[in-house]
Amino acid sequence: MDFTKAFSYINQYGDEIKIFGSGIYKADSYFKASIFIGTDFAVLLFGVPLFVISLVKNIRGADYKTELRLTSVEALSLYYAVSLCFGVKYNRIFVLYVMLFALLFFTFIKRMIRLGKYNYSFTPRKADVMFLIFSGISLCIAWWPDIIPTIINGTSLSLIENYTTEATYILDLGIISPLCFIALYLMKKQVPLGTILYAILLQSIIVVAVMMITQSTVQIFAGIEIPIAALISKALIFVFLGIVAAFLDRRLYKAADCI
Repeated sequence: MDFTKAFSYINQYGDEIKIFGSGIYKADSYFKASIFIGTDFAVLLFGVPLFVISLVKNIRGADYKTELRLTSVEALSLYYAVSLCFGVKYNRIFVLYVMLFALLFFTFIKRMIRLGKYNYSFTPRKADVMFLIFSGISLCIAWWPDIIPTIINGTSLSLIENYTTEATYILDLGIISPLCFIALYLMKKQVPLGTILYAILLQSIIVVAVMMITQSTVQIFAGIEIPIAALISKALIFVFLGIVAAFLDRRLYKAADCI
């Protein structure tokens, strides 16, 4: 976390950008490096312990709840691995990123197959319906305003910096947002896959809320000014969703006690 070795250069879009210049993320932009470091802190301090606890419980006695929790944590970890592989500039531990991605990808498939033997479908209540709809729309509110002006003006993203695309936009707008509505539809139809997807989304949003806190903390420590509009539309919304998700997550697993 040496923020003193930053330097600037003109990127391929003709804009002057600031490069981090230290450690694993020395090839990444100063802005993105602080986000990556904040994300790593969240994974290390919250994600890893959650995974270990879930794994130990599943080893001691595998049932629907332990399988569902472990699958949810691994799905979130898979999202993290994809973000590292496609979002971070190439560095000396790239091979570890690929190994993490491969292990989680195939393990996730295995978990989904194991969950297939349970024929359980959670009946969503009004709060669940509202949460999924709001979450799906919130992702659009968070990211589309960054994208639409570039389409109209024929320019690159304002924070594209030394990258060619934004992996988060692809994952959130292309997968996570639609998944909110798909999960809701499947649960309404009493399809067991809907419950699995819902559990994954809840777990993901809880951890993303933690990530938003650690990311913002590192950014402030790095001296990066976060606009109030961005703080509200991105960080605070996800923190709020994380708190609600924690409540709904607890209720979901309590409803599955009878299995």
